[in-house]
This record gives sequence, structure tokens and C-alpha cells, in this order.
Amino acid sequence: MTDLAADPPDPTRIVLIRTSHPGNVGAAARAMKVMGLRELVLVQPRFPDVLVQEETVAMASGAADILVRARIVDSLDAALEGVHLACATAMTPRDFGPPTAAPREHLPTLAPAAAAGERIAFVFGSERFGMSNDEVRRCQVCLSIPTQPDYGSLNLAQAVQLIAYEWRLALGGYPVIERTRTPERATLDEVHGALEHWRGVLEQIGYLDPAAPKKLMPRLQLLLDRAGLTREEVHILRGIARSVAGREGAR
Repeated sequence: MTDLAADPPDPTRIVLIRTSHPGNVGAAARAMKVMGLRELVLVQPRFPDVLVQEETVAMASGAADILVRARIVDSLDAALEGVHLACATAMTPRDFGPPTAAPREHLPTLAPAAAAGERIAFVFGSERFGMSNDEVRRCQVCLSIPTQPDYGSLNLAQAVQLIAYEWRLALGGYPVIERTRTPERATLDEVHGALEHWRGVLEQIGYLDPAAPKKLMPRLQLLLDRAGLTREEVHILRGIARSVAGREGAR
């Protein structure tokens, strides 16, 4: 998980208008935190105590700090105070309003403004009714997430997650953290030892005739060289050889 304390100042404000479901507020906070966004503002939520409700905190799942810092205001104008550029998120088409753009194409054009210290707001409407025309017109652009044409309905928190992800990519993104250790390659003598082990077992079971070995062992050598065995894989091969030899000895 990225350490937010180590991140540069966040130029982003997420604004949620008239939210109905506490769980969506919590899930939106979680979506924000995983993308390194910190500032959440709610406009006239259905429940005045939504930030401290049990369902909200549960759905935040570790992003309680986002809820603690969040603000509740009475109007969109108050939510956009100090903002330089506001992006509506609404389904299109509309008869009149700001231009519509897909997030992936448009957000990189806003990144230089954010880098210069300008504040960018992403505004989301209510779960049932979205944003009103007047609210959309209060913004400079309308972001439309490309969806399947016959069904474009997204859950509020899902929409926040998608926009937050695209915005983080536009800002430069986070590096992918390697979660697994790189296995240690086997040394030549370890591979040779495994081959000699297998030579003895193959002779024991009658698969290799030491009087007429042909090219079996050189071919196995080439096979193992191509495989680029790790030390653990060599141990596995030798373990198999020991098991086969033990069974043959028991017979």
C-alpha cells in the first residue's frame, strides 16, 4: 500500500452531491485512498452524520482518515471554493453544457495544471438522479466513462474508483510492486550433480544402459540448460530421483 504521507501535495478534490447510501461514501473514500487522493467533500448528503455511520466506516475499510478529513457543505458552490477546474461526471447526451470527453483522453491535459498547483475537482451526482443540468454547467468539462451502450449505469463508488484510477495514471501513476521474490538460479555444479543423480537412477531402473548410453545424458543436459533451473527446482528433481531409487530398492 502506498504511504500517503510520502506523496506530494494532493491537487484533487472529490465532490459527492446528495449521496443517499452511507456505504457508497465509505467505498468512495476507499477508492480515493488506494489512488492517493485525500480530499472529500459532500454536498447535502441524505444523512448529516454519514461520515461516522457504521456502514460508512466499514465500507471505507482502512480509509477512515479520508472520512475524518472530509467536509459537508450546503452547496456545490461551497464545495468548489478554491477550485480552478471542475469536471462533472454524468451520462450524456445533454442539450447544452460543457464539452464531453472520455477520462483517459482528457485527464492528461489537466495534469500540467495540477503540477502547477491548481486544484482540480471531480464532481459526482446522487445515486438516483446523478447531476442536474445546472450542476453540470457549473463545471468546465463533462467526463463520460465509456461503457456498453445499452447499459451505462455505474455504482457511485465504482465511478469514483474509475476516475481516481485514470487521474492517477494521468499524474504519473504508481509503480507496480513486486510481491514475489526472484528465485535463485542453480549453479552449474548443482545442475551437474542433479544430472549425475538422475544418471544413477536411470541406470537402476533400466532406462539407461551404461554399456550403450547413446546421447541420453547430453540431451538431458541441453534440456536442463534451456530450462534455466533454480536451486529449488534442482532440489525437486533430486527429490524425485531419491524417491524413485527408494522404491526400486524396496522391490
